[in-house]
Amino acid sequence: MSTYNEATVRTVGLGVVQGIIMTMAFTYAGLKLGFTLGGSEVAAILGFVVLRGLLKGGTIVENNINQTVASGINTASSGVIFTVPALLLMGVDFDPWIFTIAAVAGSFMGIVVIIPLRKQMIELDRLRFPSGTAVGAILKAPGAGREKAVLLMTGFLTSMLAILAIKWGWLPSEIDPVAIVIRAVGGVPPVWLATAIAVSLMNFGAGLLSGRGGMPFFIGGAVAWWLIAPVAVGAGWVPDNPDTADILYGEMLRPLGIGVLIGGALMGVVLAFPAIKAALGSLRRAAQAADVGSETEELPAWVLYAGLAASAVVLTAAAYLAGPEIGLTRSVIAGVVGTIWIAVAGLIVAQATGMTDISPLSGMALIAVTLMLAITGNNVVVAVAVGVAVCVATSQCADMMQDLKTGHLVGSRPLAQQKVQFLVAWIGPLVAMGTMYLLWATPDGSPGFGPESVACAGGLPGCLPAPQAGALQGMIDGVVGGAAPLDKYAAGAVMGMAVSLFPVGGMGVLFGLAMYLPFAITFGYGLGCLTAMGIEKVRGPAFIESKVVPLAAGLIVGEALTELGYSILTILGVVGPGGGH
Repeated sequence: MSTYNEATVRTVGLGVVQGIIMTMAFTYAGLKLGFTLGGSEVAAILGFVVLRGLLKGGTIVENNINQTVASGINTASSGVIFTVPALLLMGVDFDPWIFTIAAVAGSFMGIVVIIPLRKQMIELDRLRFPSGTAVGAILKAPGAGREKAVLLMTGFLTSMLAILAIKWGWLPSEIDPVAIVIRAVGGVPPVWLATAIAVSLMNFGAGLLSGRGGMPFFIGGAVAWWLIAPVAVGAGWVPDNPDTADILYGEMLRPLGIGVLIGGALMGVVLAFPAIKAALGSLRRAAQAADVGSETEELPAWVLYAGLAASAVVLTAAAYLAGPEIGLTRSVIAGVVGTIWIAVAGLIVAQATGMTDISPLSGMALIAVTLMLAITGNNVVVAVAVGVAVCVATSQCADMMQDLKTGHLVGSRPLAQQKVQFLVAWIGPLVAMGTMYLLWATPDGSPGFGPESVACAGGLPGCLPAPQAGALQGMIDGVVGGAAPLDKYAAGAVMGMAVSLFPVGGMGVLFGLAMYLPFAITFGYGLGCLTAMGIEKVRGPAFIESKVVPLAAGLIVGEALTELGYSILTILGVVGPGGGH
């Protein structure tokens, strides 16, 4: 057991501050890109600067608590933005506080579920948990941490200046070199030609972080806009007129993308069946180990049972308050089934994350919402309320197991990490919901996804596409309304299932997101992926890890926080609208 300071007031406080900032930034990023990013590495890098620089001290295990707190708060962002915006986009009235309560319950539940699994998965099965292992390496290299902090801040400032230059009209929001060349030789580029690139260092930075693993995302967008689109226009399926691009997106590529995403997510769950079996085996062996209640190791077993019971009660209450018309009996069934699915999804996600670093969050949420629609008689509000809890819980499971892996590598006590997670688990959902509503209410001229925001390329109501929520909206429309283009959803689902069989984790989901997003966003991301691949070939993986990753993280956080700050100032009337990007 470590004798160093660990869960100190300054460490937890620093983690809370970083967690709130990253939750705001990654909520914005998720609404734009369709996926979120882990904050452990960013928190670990900045932790060295603050703890060892400004505060003149700080141990490795203290910094581990800092990053545990920060990432535990931030992880709620994905669960909220994948689900709640669907109701806003659909124009459905609901009480945001009920959804916040459901998200908080899911956040606590995600911690509870992994209590009996830690020892088996990390110490006995020795699963890889790649992200947790990478953060452990950062914590063990304080000198490298300071250097990475400089690169992170460089990326942050560069991205901030780029956004301000766009706001002030010094840079365009998009560039289209292909169209420029066509016009230069006297030609007229087709209105549906998708070769514009959004001037966004966030998009580029996300691609830098993903490298080769993100190429399916870029390829999905290229297939949609450089293969399906010209074939559709050439074959006469879509009229060639000034509205062609909007028709292509709204009537063909968007529904196909939703189908691909849903098919890929569901196939991901099917392919995770071996992980389910392994996770259940781990749970059984953990129960036989008789170490679960050890005071020095982790929280006692009764916390698991009490947490399961409390989750059922809270979800039942949330279901009844969200839709009292379904009655108490159905509310109880929804609460119990939701709790069981959270436990099952937590097992799947913990095992899948340990083996591959990829967790099928979308599939878990889609299945949860579908189950709830069946139980509640197609009550959309109740179904999404339970879906929020499931998505937040599974995100928390993945993050907590990664953090516990890091703690195992650097000598932290699991009990300390679990206690601080419980202490702050309620913060993330509040911040994520608040940030999401800020972006929904953003006035014309600033980035958002609400009806008052600048219209986004592709015909969406705001300049942030919110692709995961849009896909959930499409699925709900298909189940409830029956008016959705089911033929395109079905064709897309077949495509998503097919590409998911390739040996690349989450490929179907990435394809679907890329087809759903405006290609100007996807194009910039793809350039980042290609750049990272080229750098890695020339300089090697170590250079990527030590130099490129912190710089890319700074690019992402810098743009997100600058955009959020500008939105707040616009709402307050401090600055005028600066135009979308």
